[in-house]
Amino acid sequence: MKNKIGIADTCFSRIDMAKFAIDVIKKNSDAQIIRYTVPGMKDLPVACKKLLEEEKCDIVMALGMAGPMPIDKQCSHEASLGIQYAQLMANKHILEVFVHMDEAKEDGDLYVLAKNRTEKHALNAIELLKGKNALQKWAGQGKRQGRDDAGPIKVKYNRVC
Repeated sequence: MKNKIGIADTCFSRIDMAKFAIDVIKKNSDAQIIRYTVPGMKDLPVACKKLLEEEKCDIVMALGMAGPMPIDKQCSHEASLGIQYAQLMANKHILEVFVHMDEAKEDGDLYVLAKNRTEKHALNAIELLKGKNALQKWAGQGKRQGRDDAGPIKVKYNRVC
């Protein structure tokens, strides 16, 4: 039986982030994709929970874009808390893929950031479907979604007892 990947996205986002996720999933997996679009970020938790419980998705990506104002950041935080509760209640992963409009100064950079972050998390979703150890090879490697990887910190030191 095929895995199911749910994608919850919003009308508020200025970029169709779901398109990026769908393209990557289709190129790298035979998983069935179920999309659920809601008005705004605070609607994402219930959409994710419905995708997991009613649509029987194995994993969900929650795609959202927060505006630059303090109220937008508050709504983003509230949505994030709701997503955390939803995944705990369902005991399944929901990959929160949020982009904040003030992460970039220009629309072009915001587009590249959203595309990169969404595509990398889509690959993460595919890997997580393989099991709890699938991402271990990247542990401690400073992987980033949206920007260039930071890389691991390597320090040589002499410890004196």
